[in-house]
Amino acid sequence: MKRLLLLVLALALLVTPLSALAEEGDPVPQLLVDMYMAAETPSAQTVGRLEQDMAAVDDPLILTVAQRWRQLYVDPAYTPLLYGRDDPKTIPVHGRHAFVVLGFELVNGEMTDELRSRCDAAAAAAMAFPESLVICTGGATGENNPDGHTEAGLMKAYLTDAWGLDPDRILTEEEAMDTAQNASNVMAMLQAAQVQTLTVITSHYHQRRGQVLYAAMAARYGAEQGYEVEVLDGYSYLAPQDPGPDYMIAMYQLLDILHLPEEQRDEYYHLMYGD
Repeated sequence: MKRLLLLVLALALLVTPLSALAEEGDPVPQLLVDMYMAAETPSAQTVGRLEQDMAAVDDPLILTVAQRWRQLYVDPAYTPLLYGRDDPKTIPVHGRHAFVVLGFELVNGEMTDELRSRCDAAAAAAMAFPESLVICTGGATGENNPDGHTEAGLMKAYLTDAWGLDPDRILTEEEAMDTAQNASNVMAMLQAAQVQTLTVITSHYHQRRGQVLYAAMAARYGAEQGYEVEVLDGYSYLAPQDPGPDYMIAMYQLLDILHLPEEQRDEYYHLMYGD
């Protein structure tokens, strides 16, 4: 189902100009449009338009998201820290900190090699920073999962059994079915644990979306709840297969996280899915 959703989204964006979302005189939709265009075709022209938009927006939440988007999706100099290549001690950790490990869809109720590899990266990071919490995320995904195994539950078991991590330092978020949902659910857990900074751990191709969505959710949560969490640079498992750029689905999920006016979201959904 997730692959079908991504295919539908990709096809919809191919046949519908994203510029249709922009409304004259409103800088936020235009900023989102130009964020997307700069990610799709980074050039002096598209990046210049994005920077002009950012200078015209005074909403700190939107500006935070745009800055992280530009860093990750547009700046060619960005290179993720990789498990197996970069020493985990180089991860920029400070303050009361947590590693947030993003899940991956289960197959027949069991972890895939990719999910185990994300956990291997998390274990290396956790051992390099023994004071940090570890938060595993992901619900009961995949078909043929009669026992209702959750990604997070299996991840915690793997980290404790295979790597010997103390189960008391591992928290689990077992309800989310996508990255945006787990970012939302994790925020309250971070506040309860008085976490000040977090590091996203996932596959390299998913790191951009993970950081963008967590940064957006952290900014929104800070504005609404008065509790701020800083999203640091991530740490990634280098997956053997790279499904390619995911800025389309990242932009789609940002709409819900940013709580744009309902009429703008409705227009976007209509453009993608029709009547």
